[in-house]
Amino acid sequence: MKTHFKKLKDPNYIGSWDLMDENGTVQNRIVTIKEVKQDVVFDGKGGSEQCPVVLFNECKPMVANSTNLKAIQKVTGSPFIEDWVGKQIELTVVKVKAFGEIHDAIRVVPKAPQLQQKAKESISDERFEDALKSIKDGKFTKEKLQAKYILTSTQKLKLNEI
Repeated sequence: MKTHFKKLKDPNYIGSWDLMDENGTVQNRIVTIKEVKQDVVFDGKGGSEQCPVVLFNECKPMVANSTNLKAIQKVTGSPFIEDWVGKQIELTVVKVKAFGEIHDAIRVVPKAPQLQQKAKESISDERFEDALKSIKDGKFTKEKLQAKYILTSTQKLKLNEI
């Protein structure tokens, strides 16, 4: 398994690298807003500033820029942060030009997530093997398995073999 170098810094906030698999492929993530607040954010160079921060039930919080705040307003239909609590949004990664270079940036998809459901969970190897048998027997599909569970790299390889 490959590890993005920025994951080694163990930041307190979610970044674009957190939405990439070991091949660098972006995996959009649906998250539920737990709270929105102002927080002191350190820049890693000794400085800090007050920034809006969105906390989620499923993952690390996100430092929210105006682009993402406007997208959340659009998704939730409200400019009031209190109305955002409990709402689901979808996070993705886009290329943006900043500081004279092209960077990956985490962004809120500016439309409501297709699936208003709880986040996918991992599947045990034993249960995965049962699912493979059901797929081979025609009782289940690959698509349903991938939609319902987070698969490990090994499980994905096995699934692609059938």
